[in-house]
Amino acid sequence: MSRPTQYNSRILVAAALLALSATGCALTFDSTSLGVPVSMASAASRPAVGDTFSVRLGAVYMFWGLVPVKTPSLENTLESQLAGGRAVRDLRIHIGRRLPDLLVTVLTAGIVSPTSVTFEGVIAAPSP
Repeated sequence: MSRPTQYNSRILVAAALLALSATGCALTFDSTSLGVPVSMASAASRPAVGDTFSVRLGAVYMFWGLVPVKTPSLENTLESQLAGGRAVRDLRIHIGRRLPDLLVTVLTAGIVSPTSVTFEGVIAAPSP
């Protein structure tokens, strides 16, 4: 291979790796799949009233975040509490890596990449 061709192929490989790394470990949260009304914030003058919840779930990805193995589901976690027209208010979603998540990622060289997801909010009574 000549020098310019070898240089161009290295640039293409680096660009492909950069593009792949930017697409990994993406979590999408869609409130329409929950089947009940969901709001991210209430008015400051009228805070949400109901049962508060805080649930920590885990997401697991393989091969540097490219293949999702386990994704968190608020629907499956709260399905029994959301019956009868109840709603989720003041929903907050925190995504991060705790020390055990980082250790697993480092020890497996990124082949296994766990992430902690915490859902917090209020389960409100049905609207009259």
